[in-house]
Amino acid sequence: MVGPPGSGKTMLAKRFPTILPNMSFEESLETTLVHSIFGLLTEKPLIVARPFRSPHHTVSDAGLIGGGQLPRPGEVSLAHNGVLFLDELPEFKRNVLEVLRQPLEEGRVTIARASASLTYPSQFMLVAAMNPCPCGYLTDPTRSCSCTPVAIQRYRAKVSGPLLDRIDLHIEVPAVPFRDLTTETQDESSEIIRKRVLAAREVQRARYEKDGIRCNAQLRPRQIKKYCPIDEPSRRLVEMAMERLGLSARAYNRILKVARSIADLEQRERISATDIAEAVQYRSLDRKTFGG
Repeated sequence: MVGPPGSGKTMLAKRFPTILPNMSFEESLETTLVHSIFGLLTEKPLIVARPFRSPHHTVSDAGLIGGGQLPRPGEVSLAHNGVLFLDELPEFKRNVLEVLRQPLEEGRVTIARASASLTYPSQFMLVAAMNPCPCGYLTDPTRSCSCTPVAIQRYRAKVSGPLLDRIDLHIEVPAVPFRDLTTETQDESSEIIRKRVLAAREVQRARYEKDGIRCNAQLRPRQIKKYCPIDEPSRRLVEMAMERLGLSARAYNRILKVARSIADLEQRERISATDIAEAVQYRSLDRKTFGG
């Protein structure tokens, strides 16, 4: 999520666990085991709420991935089956962000030390937030940005292209107008949104029952070809987007998975060109347009 300060990025991130399905018993066991290794269990013997971890941008690579003389799990494993929120993404040290690649791709992280090599699970939903520029007001309609083009480019380049390639949705969060802050109109509650998510997840559970996965995010390239077929107009649309935006093969697969999720939320079996077009819109921060 990219937007000026006060636009609600952190608030939105904290609401993510409220629209996710409840953890299964197996997920609760996995999460509880990881937290018990770190000594974080309270009086409850089983963790049933999805974790929400939000490390500060000063965290070390060992704190994020795990480490120590006897390797202990880091934030990516403590967020297993939950949400890992990285606020002020460009403020994290680049080497810290780069170690996210393995868990984002494989859903697990291996920590090798002279005394031992351990692998911990790390299947989490990554949610990141950042300002559009160092001062934060590049996209704010009421405040002027004081940053030079060079400063903006340097700031954005702190987030590498390969990392952005692994993030499915790039969304602009605009500043909230005063009239929206004072209106009495009720927006959709998390519970209403959660019902749509649960319905889509149930479709995915049934679809992948024989494949040993739970949702679209866990699809591998061979499974994407099987479960995300697209027609010729959609194919031409993706081809044009890849040429204009310079998208990678990984981004192509992620577009198909996002389009599959959009169709599932609408309870449609087939992916349409409209779904593909919407998924492509979420690649706005890719390398050629973002400068990663």
